[in-house]
Parts: sequence; C-alpha cells; structure tokens
Amino acid sequence: MPNATFIASSGEAAPESEGGDARRAASFAALIERHSRLVYRIALAVARNVQDAEDVVQEAFLQIYRGGRWEEIEDERGYLARVAWRLAVRLRKPRMLEYELPAQIHSTNPGPEQSAMDRQMEGWLHTRIDALPKKLRQPLALAALGELRQVEIAEILGLPEGTVRRRIHTARQKLKQELMKRKGGSHER
Repeated sequence: MPNATFIASSGEAAPESEGGDARRAASFAALIERHSRLVYRIALAVARNVQDAEDVVQEAFLQIYRGGRWEEIEDERGYLARVAWRLAVRLRKPRMLEYELPAQIHSTNPGPEQSAMDRQMEGWLHTRIDALPKKLRQPLALAALGELRQVEIAEILGLPEGTVRRRIHTARQKLKQELMKRKGGSHER
C-alpha cells in the first residue's frame, strides 16, 4: 500500500517546507495514512489483482493531490471510496470468467487435500460471483469489504440505500442456492 512519499517519487513536485506548505503536506500524508487501506481494499475487490489495486490507490491519491482540495472534502471515506471504485472499474478490462488462484491459501487444516478442496471451492465461488449480474455483483463486492456501511455503498453506486440492501440480500441468496445445488450434486455422484 502507498505511503505519503509516493507523491514526490511519482514526478509530482513535493510541497516546499515553508509554513503553510509543510502543514498541507502533513495534512495530505495524514489523509493517506487514514484511508489508504480502505482505498486499497476497494480497488482490490474490483480489480482482483494486487498490482492493479496498487495502481488504483496511487492514481486515486494523485488525483486528489493534483486537485489540491483534499482539506475541503466533507466525507473523506465516501469520497475516496467513490474515486477508488470508479478508477478500478475503468481499469478492469472485460475478461473471460477466469479465476487466478492465490499463491497461498490459509487453512485450518494444512493437509494438501484440504488445501486443494479449499482452492477449488474459492475458485468456484469467485466464478459464481463473477457470473452474477453487475447490479448484484457490485454492491456485494463493496459489502464484502466489511469497512463500508450500506449508506456509503449506496452513495458510491448512486442508488437508494434500500435498493443496495435488497441487491446484497438477493446476491447472497443466489450464491447460497448455487452452493446448495453444488453440495447436493456432489453427494449424488
């Protein structure tokens, strides 16, 4: 995840350390420290790729830095979440329904069979999530982060809060039904 030094190393002129400029630089660094984790998690939820997520985080903070009005933002979390979401959606190119397995899966049962089954289940779940209609997939992905309230998700997506709540519930129900079908089918073999 980025830190405040990425701005100077990205080709942007670092603020001079004269009074107000030093205070503004410290203010921006504090903004990054407060919200970089949230921005990264949103970007990763959409991009599903660590490098792309890191690029989104840097671009989000660079855009805010270039605009120079970060101290005027009333709802920092909501604003940054919207910026990260939009940048990540733009970055993610339409792909086939493929799933990249993580390098390591943390399991309570470290046996190789259990790890293989866990990877298979996780891959299946991500494929089913990707197959959900966009209107269900987006609120579910944001809700899965666990850091956003439904009102914030509604604001990011530009939807009423009740619609977001219903779409998350519907998405979870569809996934649950698919899982029940899968488990039922695996016992019949």
